[in-house]
Amino acid sequence: MTQTAARTNHTRPSYPEMVEVSGSMITSTAAKALAVLRISTGFVFLWAFLDKTFGLHYATPSAKAWINGGSPTKGFLASVEVGPLQSFFHAIAGTWWANGLFMLGLLAIGVALIAGVAMRIAAISGVVMLAMMWLAEVPFAQFTSAGEPTGSPNPFADSHYIYAVVLIVLAATYAGTTWGLGRTWARLPFVHRNRWAQ
Repeated sequence: MTQTAARTNHTRPSYPEMVEVSGSMITSTAAKALAVLRISTGFVFLWAFLDKTFGLHYATPSAKAWINGGSPTKGFLASVEVGPLQSFFHAIAGTWWANGLFMLGLLAIGVALIAGVAMRIAAISGVVMLAMMWLAEVPFAQFTSAGEPTGSPNPFADSHYIYAVVLIVLAATYAGTTWGLGRTWARLPFVHRNRWAQ
C-alpha cells in the first residue's frame, strides 16, 4: 500500500499588511496613500511660496516676485468683486503684514506637511487661509457687486474647499508618520506634553 505525500501547497488567504497610526490600525497601502496625499498637498503650498517669492515664471513673473518688490496679496485681494468682505479685502491688499502673514503661512504649512510634523497646527492654519481665500472668491455668488456674472463653476466645492477637507483628513489620521517625521516630532518633550502641537 502506498501513501501519497501530504499536499503543502494550500493557498492561504492573503491579508493586507497593517500598520499602526496613532493607535489605530490601517493598511500599509492606505498609510502610503495618505503620505502621498500629504506630501503632494504640502508641495502645493510650498510651490506657491517659492513662485511668489522668486518669480519662477509660472504664475508669477520675476518682475512681480516678492524679492523684487512685488506684492503676493495685492493682485488677488484688490480684484475681489463680490461678497460682504469686499471692502475689507481691498483695504488689506498689498499691506506689509498681509503679505508677510500670507507668505509665512504658505511656507510653514508646506514644510510641515512635507515633513509630516505639526499636522494639527498646519491643518488649522491651512483651513483658515483657505477659508479666507474662499470668502474672497465667494463661489456661491452668481453676480459681482457691479451686477456682472461671476462665472463661478461650482457654488460650493471649489479647490479651496477640497484642500481644506484634505488638510482635516490628514490631521485627523496623523498622516505624518509614514514617510515623514511625525513619530520623531511626537516624541519631542513640548509636543508630547501638548497634544495640540502634534
